[in-house]
Amino acid sequence: FISKIELGKGIPSISYNLRNGGSVLINRKDPRQSLREVGKLGEYIEKYNRSAVIFPEGTRSKTGKPKTFNESGIKVLCRKAPSAYIVPITINNSWKMTRWGAFPLGIGNKLTFTIQEPFAIKGMPFEDIFNRVQDVIVSGINPGE
Repeated sequence: FISKIELGKGIPSISYNLRNGGSVLINRKDPRQSLREVGKLGEYIEKYNRSAVIFPEGTRSKTGKPKTFNESGIKVLCRKAPSAYIVPITINNSWKMTRWGAFPLGIGNKLTFTIQEPFAIKGMPFEDIFNRVQDVIVSGINPGE
């Protein structure tokens, strides 16, 4: 996982696994550190044929309407792991869990995950990769749920 550094502390089990399970904790206030860490992860997944998870929207939307995707992390991963496949995943209703902040937590909301069609990035221009990922994820969002 590529996760913000703040999640590396204070959340039982999750923080421990993020710090010790091969995840990358990025400081979003330090783009150089972030891209360097994402680059290392990209090299690792290319060398060892592993997978990585990145949330290109960054911070979760407070309304359910997707924010603009950030292309920097995906671009670095694609450059460092050119033989990778991308599996876009659409998550519906995650915004309802934190619409009021951390407390009260929106309990009882139905989250749905839609696994979209995977595709190889080899030989594709980055702009095509990025647009395809963003389009397929956003088209799978169901604002009525």
